[in-house]
Parts: sequence; structure tokens; C-alpha cells
Amino acid sequence: MKNLWDETDFKDSDTLSCCAYGSRLLGGDRSLVLHGGGNTSVKAEWKDVTGSSLDALYVKGSGWDLATIEVPGFTPLPLSRMQELLGLDKLSDEDMMAELSTARLRPDAPQPSVETLLHAFLPYRSVQHSHADVILSLTNVEEGEETVREVYGDSVVVVPYVMPGFDLAKAVQEAWDDQAHSETVGMVLLHHGLFTFAETTRDAYGRHTDLITKAEKFLDGLSEKHREKKDLNKKAEIALVELANLRQKVSQAAGAPMILSRHTCEEIDNFVSRPDVESLATRGPLTPDHIIRTKRTPLIGRDVDKYAQEYRDYFDRNNERSKNDLTMLDPAPRVILDKEFGLLTIGATAKDADIASDIYQQTIPVLETLEDQRSGYVALGEEDLFDLEYWDLEQAKLRLAGPRKEFAGQIALVTGAASGIGYACAAELLARGASVIGFDINPEVETIFSGPEWLGQVVDVSDEDAQVEAIRQGVERFGGVDILVVGAGIFPSSELISELNLDAWQKSMDVNVTSVSRLFHHLAPLFALAPAGGKVVVVASRNALAPGKGAAAYSTAKSALTQLSRVAAFEWAEHGVRVNVVHPDNVFDTGLWTEEVLNQRAANYEMTVDEYKARNLLKMEVKARHVASVVVELCSDRFGATTGAQIPIDGGNERTI
Repeated sequence: MKNLWDETDFKDSDTLSCCAYGSRLLGGDRSLVLHGGGNTSVKAEWKDVTGSSLDALYVKGSGWDLATIEVPGFTPLPLSRMQELLGLDKLSDEDMMAELSTARLRPDAPQPSVETLLHAFLPYRSVQHSHADVILSLTNVEEGEETVREVYGDSVVVVPYVMPGFDLAKAVQEAWDDQAHSETVGMVLLHHGLFTFAETTRDAYGRHTDLITKAEKFLDGLSEKHREKKDLNKKAEIALVELANLRQKVSQAAGAPMILSRHTCEEIDNFVSRPDVESLATRGPLTPDHIIRTKRTPLIGRDVDKYAQEYRDYFDRNNERSKNDLTMLDPAPRVILDKEFGLLTIGATAKDADIASDIYQQTIPVLETLEDQRSGYVALGEEDLFDLEYWDLEQAKLRLAGPRKEFAGQIALVTGAASGIGYACAAELLARGASVIGFDINPEVETIFSGPEWLGQVVDVSDEDAQVEAIRQGVERFGGVDILVVGAGIFPSSELISELNLDAWQKSMDVNVTSVSRLFHHLAPLFALAPAGGKVVVVASRNALAPGKGAAAYSTAKSALTQLSRVAAFEWAEHGVRVNVVHPDNVFDTGLWTEEVLNQRAANYEMTVDEYKARNLLKMEVKARHVASVVVELCSDRFGATTGAQIPIDGGNERTI
């Protein structure tokens, strides 16, 4: 492992800033820390508003990621109070966290790490802790403790697995008294990770890199090719309906729509094809911290019902040992290994599915190294894993996320998503929890939104092959399509029928109608598998109901689009798919309405631009957000009994009424 400490990159001598910098170095390495794992601390002076000072422990706060942590992410606590708590013989986790919360020297500081008392005990100023893959490669075998001693001699303290919290801090105290000496540079917690410590963060980080490098040399089989996981540019073709069907079954087991993401690369393909994959992959996670993201075991193959029943049996076996009244978590898998699909990861959001993917792609090379080049992978026992999965402090991490958003786990496809009404609809769907696939001919669609819930794709909707490929990528990213918003369209130049340009007529038909019929054709089998029922909203136009002169190509296309949608409402109702149409008029914050066009149209009516924009019964300007709010609401459960509807969004139009 390379020591990345760079004095030119970090020039601040402040103790806490130094700790934050070292923490980011640790957290930036995915082989050491993933998604909130690990923690760091530094002991430094605290001064209050009166100028009085005391010795304080600044420890990583919950909710902060080591890869991006800044000074505010560390919670200051009085060191003397931490030592008083360490002097107790017993302390429940709930009471411990209450005491730590109460002891915060800064009321706006985050909740301190559950391993705070362990940090307070260690007699060094700076402490760093990771869940390094190579350390787990040493410990997760039958002879784990002996291997650690072989690699490090007596330079590290070795502690058997104990669940994080007060009991672990006490176990470390006991092991420290027996094993620590003046040359001790680190501590290995079996099935958990590595602690290093020193008087400065720089030295604590340096010891971390040194100890990991020793482990890497010992584990010469864990080569660089195993650690780098990159998706192949071209995934093996699969039947999208089969993927969507599997997602539907997972969602049924979970009791709510779920995102299912497909991942494949050479290493994954090799792993899922191992003859012993079921035995190896179902022994348990590398470290218990992963269980709330991946569950105890992955599903091998596609029998979701069997997996769910086995999870219920696992809960029943272990629930009897608990003193508390536990509520079973949903029994759906979070990781699936399948010879055809590769690695599938599941979550209530794409972000959750990505976290499970990151963890499992780091898990695969460690499992293979332990199984192929060591005595065989050994995980913690079922009881220990259950205790952590249903540990109240771990459950609290999940509760911090709050209730699911309205469309969480549902997948929307929006055409014309880079501007105007399509953009507003995509933004509203994202805000209400959906994962969104956006099509647009404008390349900006790829980056117009950010985050794991967005997949923007450059697509000319009149190109069927491009549409089909983009659908494939979207389904492999999220697992299906539940919602379709048809927002893409063109408005040809105004021409009387006698002067009609037939090429412009045909292009209007291709983009406004034919492309949608193709989209409907390819998405129909996916809508039928939508866990919460398929929803389609088509953005047509007031012109479909009340056409005017010079708009034959546009008005005819939008009328045909409306009729197509009505037929779809008839045909898809038996599958629980709702199809509705909205008819906007004069939505001026779109790409169709340039300043030149607005001035020209207003002059034709002998109006100012503002007067022209509000030429409706309600005397209001209709904006894209007004359309989006209706479109997305039509996809909600509140309109669960509505299909085949046509709703004008025009401020009131006499001709339409």
C-alpha cells in the first residue's frame, strides 16, 4: 500500500485538520473503507467561551464518510468523562450512546461513533481504524490469529471478535493489558479490521500503510487485478423481461418496489461460474458491518421464494435468543449471483443498490484468495451475524434515512428530458424518489442531473435501434421500467395545407407518433411486470382538441398520439397499467418558444408578450412545472383508479372547453 501523505497537499499544522486530512486518505481507498465504514480520532485541547480548556477526544461522527470528512465531522467529547465510562463494569449500548450524546461539547456535533470508548482508551493521541480487505484476508480463516502473529509477530494486539460498543472497548482493555508493550504499533480485531495509533495522524496513517503492506506481501495472491473492478464495455445480452421478472419477485418479497442493478466483468463472470460458488458465497460477509447492506448471504440463482423462506427460518431460529421484541426485516435478498446475469444488487434506491455492489465487488477477490490460497474462508457464526443485523444501533443507521419517498424503488423513463416539460417532469420524479432514465437528442441530458438515481442518455427517439439500446441500458441499470412520461416532440414551422412540406409532415409523424408507438411496443412487457403497476402519461397538446390554422402536421400528429394512448389504455388495463394524457398549451419556458417567436406571436394578436402569455381564462402564465406537477401526480396512488383520462393544462381555453 502506498503512503499517500503529501506535505505539499497538506500544509495545515492544526491537529484536527491534520486528522481530517489523514482520514480522507484512509477513506479514499476502497480496499480499506466503504460507505461510512471505519473511524478515526485525535485527542486535543478544547477551549470554551470563557477560555477554559480541557483534554478532549475528537472522534468521527456518524453520518460522515471518511472519504470526504471535514473538521465539522468530528465530535468533541471530554476525555475524562470517557475514561469514567470505561471504568464501569457494565453499560448497555443504549445507555452508552445516550451518555456519549449528552457529553458532546458542541451541541450541533454529529452523534459520535459507537467505537468512541475504544478510541478514548487507546493511550495515543491519534487513532485510525479501517476494515482493510487484506487484514480480513488474514483473519477470516480457521487459523486467523496464528496468521496475524506470523505476519506481525507481537507488534500488534490481537482481539477476538466482539460486537462494537462498550463490550468491545472492555475486551480491548483486557487484551491490551496482556499484549501491549512499548513497540506495539497496531491492533487487529478478528473478522473486523485494523487499528493503528501514534502521537500524530501522519504517523498513525504511516503505520496503517506499513502494516497493510506487510499483509499484502504475505498474501501475494491478492494481486492488483483482483482489486480493480471495472464493468465490461459490452455486457452479455440478456432477456430484459427475465431481469424485470426477477425484480418483480424481489419486490414482492420486500413488500415494496426495489431497484435491481446488473454488474458484470471478467472477475464477476469467473466468480459466479465457480462450481463451489454456492458454498463459498453463502458462508457470511467479510465483516459483520456489511450485513445491513448485503444481508447475511446472497441469493445463488433466481429462486427468490426459497431465499425468503430461508431468511424467515434464520430469523425464527435466532429471534428466540433475543430479550427484545424484534420485528423481522424484509426477507428479500440484496445480492444475487447468477451465471447468466452476473452480479445483481438490490436496494430501495439505486444508491443503496450501488453500495451493495461496491461491498460485494470488494468481497469477491478476498473470498477467492482465502478459498484458493489459504485454508478456506471462514465467516462469523450465524448467531453473531444475527445479533449485529438486529442490533438496535445498526438499525438506527437505517432509521436515519427516514421513511421511503413516494416513488422510491420505481423507475421512470422520460423522453425529451433535457429541457422544458420533460426536464420539469424528470426533476419532479427525482424529487419524489424515483430513479429516472432520461432520453434526449441533446448531449446535455447525460449530466443535466447528477447522482445514482439519474441515467441520462443521448437518444434520437425516431431511431428505433437507438431507443432499444437505451432501454436495455436503463433496464440493466435499474431493473425495469414502471413509469413512462412521453415528453419528446417537435413543432414544425407553421404552414397552410396548400403549402405543406411533406418532409416536415413526415418528420412530425416520425417523432411525435411513430417513435412513441415503437416505445410502447418495446416497453409493454416491462410495464406488465412493474411491481406497483405501470403508469404512462403522454404529453400531447391542446392542438389535439382544438387545432388552428397552419399547424396541420403538429395537430394531426398530436391527435394521432392521443388516439394511440387511448388504445393503449384499453389494451394494458388487464395488466394494471394506467395510460393518461395531458394537453398543455402555450407553455413558454420550453425550447420551442424563443424570444423572436414570442414577439412575433404577441404582435399578431396586438398584445404585449406578458399579455400574450396570459391569454387564457385564468389570466396566468402556464409553466413547465405546472405540467410536471399534474403528470407526476397522475403516476401516484391518488390516481390509482384513473386511466384513459385527458386533462388540459392551459389556464382555461374557450375552444377546448
